[in-house]
Amino acid sequence: MKTNTSHKQSLVSKLRNKSAIIGIVGMGYVGQPLALRYASVGYKVLGFDIDERKVNQWNAGHSTIEHISDEVVQTALHANMEATADFTRIAQADAIILCVPTPLNKFREPDLSFVTNTCEMIAPFLRAGHVVSLESTTYPGTTEEEVLPRLQRDGFAAGEEVFIVYSPEREDPGNPDFTTNSIPKVVGGHTADCLEVGLALYEQAIDTLVPVSSTQTAEMTKLLENIHRAVNIGLVNELKILADRMGIDIFEVIEAAATKPFGFTAYYPGPGLGGHCIPIDPFYLTWKAREYGMHTRFIELSGEINRAMPQYVLSKLAEGLNEICKPIKGSRILILGIAYKKDVDDVRESPSIEIMELIRAGGGIVSYSDPHVPRFPEMREHHFDLFSVDLTAKQIADFDAVVLATDHQDFDYGMIYDHAKIIVDSRGVFRTPAPHIIRA
Repeated sequence: MKTNTSHKQSLVSKLRNKSAIIGIVGMGYVGQPLALRYASVGYKVLGFDIDERKVNQWNAGHSTIEHISDEVVQTALHANMEATADFTRIAQADAIILCVPTPLNKFREPDLSFVTNTCEMIAPFLRAGHVVSLESTTYPGTTEEEVLPRLQRDGFAAGEEVFIVYSPEREDPGNPDFTTNSIPKVVGGHTADCLEVGLALYEQAIDTLVPVSSTQTAEMTKLLENIHRAVNIGLVNELKILADRMGIDIFEVIEAAATKPFGFTAYYPGPGLGGHCIPIDPFYLTWKAREYGMHTRFIELSGEINRAMPQYVLSKLAEGLNEICKPIKGSRILILGIAYKKDVDDVRESPSIEIMELIRAGGGIVSYSDPHVPRFPEMREHHFDLFSVDLTAKQIADFDAVVLATDHQDFDYGMIYDHAKIIVDSRGVFRTPAPHIIRA
């Protein structure tokens, strides 16, 4: 029988010589790029997902994410990669990386069901010599309190037979300047041996690793990164409203301030926060802070401001329609962009969709145009039976107002400017004042 030390040494050796099989659980915006990266450097990769439609699409050589090409997927499949919905094959992998969602429930509390259910699914197939790394963003203590008990219950001791790691994802979909391998990766282990195995897991695929002292430190690091952004975006969103009332262009102010070579980082306002991290992650920490008797007022205030921005955009839309003696009710409104940020196809937590809901609730007739989202996707909480409108001069002129919610590069802003009756601009694209431009 192998000793505990030999389990670690054998696993580290397999990870370093690339004979280890890498299992990625959750083939979404985080899991897919990571799986492709491991495949590209020579590992055999098994990509696990409960969505059989997605699995079949991948195995047929078709990407499920816009910025990942079919050719890249096909290259990986021909080499050493396979997607599967059969979780019994977890036993075949040596490393298991969990890239599953961590949303909020309707009370804005952490929903760890994807993490805990996944742990329950993989636990029967764990064996001595496995490493399990959680990458999903979550509150400090999750790995120790939720993952560890579920993976140790069959007698495997963490840090001896099974190695437990937390290493938060840092993907930025659609950003050509940063790739999976070039973004430094924070790694924390349950024990020192877990950390050593975790570093061996990632060192062949990621250029720079940042080891930290514990899984809790790694969990807190990811939250700090996203809370930093959420708080600063909340600040500029509040200043945008004030600047508008004072007749000042907040974007000009930010650009001028950004010329200072020290002590200032530019953040830009918008219609609210979107994506899988920034609108959600701060509330993981505010929830956990209550356990320690602390009310995180600063974080919650920024969240309050950011969540109110879609309503602010609606008020500016109503203001613009009022100028042409029309109410929202019965007006035809076109939303430009429903992805949460420019030039991607990701609509998770997009403020554009919240704006659409508000317009519909007010009796408006809402449509959208987004070159990256041809049909409104299936979502848990939002339902619109809509296809993206092709932008032509006639189409634009037929709407009572257009709301610029996501500033995709593919939009013909000159044509929009020339033919829209009213433009409600939440992104600062139309900087020159004009009677039909409403800053929002």
